[in-house]
Amino acid sequence: MNRFGEHFRIALWGESHGPQIGLVLDGVPAGMPLSEEDFAVDLARRRAGAPGTTPRRETDAPQLVSGVYRGYTTGAPLAIVFANENTRSQDYADLPDRPSHADRTARERFDGFNDPRGGGHFSGRLTLALVAASVVAKKMLPAGIGFTTAVTQIGGCGDSTRFDDILHTAAAEGDSVGGVVECRVEGLPMGWGEPFFDSVESRIAHLLFAVPGIKGVEFGSGFAAARMRGSEHNDPLLDAAGRTATNHAGGIVGGLTNGNLLVVRTAFKPTASIAREQRSFDRTTGRIESFTVGGRHDVCIALRGAVAVEAAVAIVLADLMKP
Repeated sequence: MNRFGEHFRIALWGESHGPQIGLVLDGVPAGMPLSEEDFAVDLARRRAGAPGTTPRRETDAPQLVSGVYRGYTTGAPLAIVFANENTRSQDYADLPDRPSHADRTARERFDGFNDPRGGGHFSGRLTLALVAASVVAKKMLPAGIGFTTAVTQIGGCGDSTRFDDILHTAAAEGDSVGGVVECRVEGLPMGWGEPFFDSVESRIAHLLFAVPGIKGVEFGSGFAAARMRGSEHNDPLLDAAGRTATNHAGGIVGGLTNGNLLVVRTAFKPTASIAREQRSFDRTTGRIESFTVGGRHDVCIALRGAVAVEAAVAIVLADLMKP
């Protein structure tokens, strides 16, 4: 339920308003240099502060509590914890089941014992663990593999010069917007992955759909391929190394990497927690009631979700990496 991977394995734990978020990694090789400073860049990409992100500020300082000795990994399970330091749990008191949240489903699944504060274990706060795991995964990948990840659409608009205006308008109206994130990976060798159930696409999609808010995943030309002819979509080979003239396949053929650029895009839904008044069924009164959601939330979760997308791809690649 809270574990992923066969060779590079991650288990995560914690809740949005609990004391800590944490993860344990198994399959990390011994002798790899690792310190808290290695996590700074990617954790900063996830941190709030930019327009359209939550006002909740967390230091997100990683504590390496096992699996590292004198600056090097030991080969034992690597445990990392983060303190939750800036919670406001009172904002979630006496709320009905919030539309498009896991409030109702989680209560049913766990017989009412789930922690609902800030979404609990279902919160995007848990992506902090994924990002931390990906820092280790990237260090394990062969030299020459690089990631380029960006938000390509916000609120259906692909013009980045308009993003701030779209975010400001949505925030002023107490609303939210969705977005699209594209991740590109260069330098992958040919032949990683397996056919059918462990294809590169299926493994990446599996972990991406664990990221809260992602509602769609496509590779290469994705859904646009359904509007193309074979003569348009086929990627002609250019040389013996497998380079192709086009990349509609997105770097994956037959479930295996083909040596070209891996391209994956994800669709994030609009943030479900919005400030404007809503109506929903209140189980305490048995009626549909008006309410507003308190708390602090992103106007567009794709903004901080971009690094989580990259993290998921990196974790899968580390798990699929051929010895």
